[in-house]
Amino acid sequence: MGKYFGTDGFRGEVNRILTTEHAFSIGRFLGAHFGKAHRARVVIGKDTRRSSYTLEYALVAGLTASGADAYILHVTTTPCVSYVTRTEDFDCGIMISASHNPYCDNGIKLFGGGGEKMDDATVAALEAYLDGEGEAPLATGEEIGVAVDHVAGRNRYIGYLISLATVSYRGKRIGIDAANGSAWSIAKSVFDALGATTYVIGNSPNGLNINLDCGSTHIEALQRLVLEEKLEVGFAFDGDADRCIAVDHLGNVVDGDAILYVMGRYMREQGMLDQNTVVTTVMSNFGLYKALDRLGIGYEKTAVGDKYVYECMASKGYCLGGEQSGHVIFSKFANTGDGILTALMLMEQICNSNRSLHQLTEGFVRYPQVLKNVRVIDKQAAMQDEAVLAAVGSAEALLGDKGRILVRASGTEPVVRVMAEAESEALCEQCVDGVIDAMKKGGHVL
Repeated sequence: MGKYFGTDGFRGEVNRILTTEHAFSIGRFLGAHFGKAHRARVVIGKDTRRSSYTLEYALVAGLTASGADAYILHVTTTPCVSYVTRTEDFDCGIMISASHNPYCDNGIKLFGGGGEKMDDATVAALEAYLDGEGEAPLATGEEIGVAVDHVAGRNRYIGYLISLATVSYRGKRIGIDAANGSAWSIAKSVFDALGATTYVIGNSPNGLNINLDCGSTHIEALQRLVLEEKLEVGFAFDGDADRCIAVDHLGNVVDGDAILYVMGRYMREQGMLDQNTVVTTVMSNFGLYKALDRLGIGYEKTAVGDKYVYECMASKGYCLGGEQSGHVIFSKFANTGDGILTALMLMEQICNSNRSLHQLTEGFVRYPQVLKNVRVIDKQAAMQDEAVLAAVGSAEALLGDKGRILVRASGTEPVVRVMAEAESEALCEQCVDGVIDAMKKGGHVL
């Protein structure tokens, strides 16, 4: 992680941490960096936060000032930006979103020309520029860039999603929670076009209600909808729709780990699981690994972040990977997590197998897990404190080979995440609280 850009972009409260000046400078740098040999073309999307407009205008101003042409998708999803970037020969893509964070935060995510997260070298050069190193010459005369309305790119992405379905969803009653975010104007259109009867919540964005008591981080809203309307399945997205959490007809939550189990088994049965391996992160539940072991499916573990999942997949030729949070990557179809695509892949299996999502998850038994987020003064100081390390060691000894404890720094917030998995929730709580108590005694907790 760099000074400004974490695992999922430059994120923070707007005009306190992430400012319009930052956005303008990022545009300046990218326009100059990609415009050295030709006139750069950059595509921009945004979510529904009120602050997305000011960041969009600042980015466009910076890009055009440096001689790049800025193509504006308006409100769309992160995977849409990735798709348009890689299929329409753009030099890079920019998504304005803070994903699942509250509306007062926002973020800037960068994609390379292939639709993957921006490479570390370019991000490092950009951060140096933000700190006053290097130059980004201003364009003059006819070299000044232009802004282009590119809503057609978003429409092509919608058409692409629809084209991936191999069966009709007619007769299927589906719930959708769009989180008052990027998916609000896209997800329903896709499922309606495929013949489903859709029931939608979280589709009234006002700039201030993104992720507010809705979406993948507040799954109870979708659970109520599915049960009240007696739906077959429901899908909840986050603010920029790169995540998907599902709910079966009984109201049970099907998170990213369960989705990886369901899709991994299906893809192996169909001969589509390259190298018979699923890519996970260190935060995946023990239950997933036990279930994959029973199926004879291999797995790899990466650091948390879909960026690292994709890098592992790309370097080793894997086709399925993801995170417990609902970022799931199908590398045959996308270079980043895509919530709507994930929902479509699940629907394909439901329709083709003629089984419910609940039946498809049979065989996946989740270990009890406790995860607590601790706001700290200094993430590294808190994690390296000798008393904290000793508490972690004590927890590991207590759990043995029947559980685990994991302490990691958030890539986007001043937070240390403490997670334990064990045979009982009480044991998880005991281990997690022991580590947090050590942080408190060391004066690390805000």
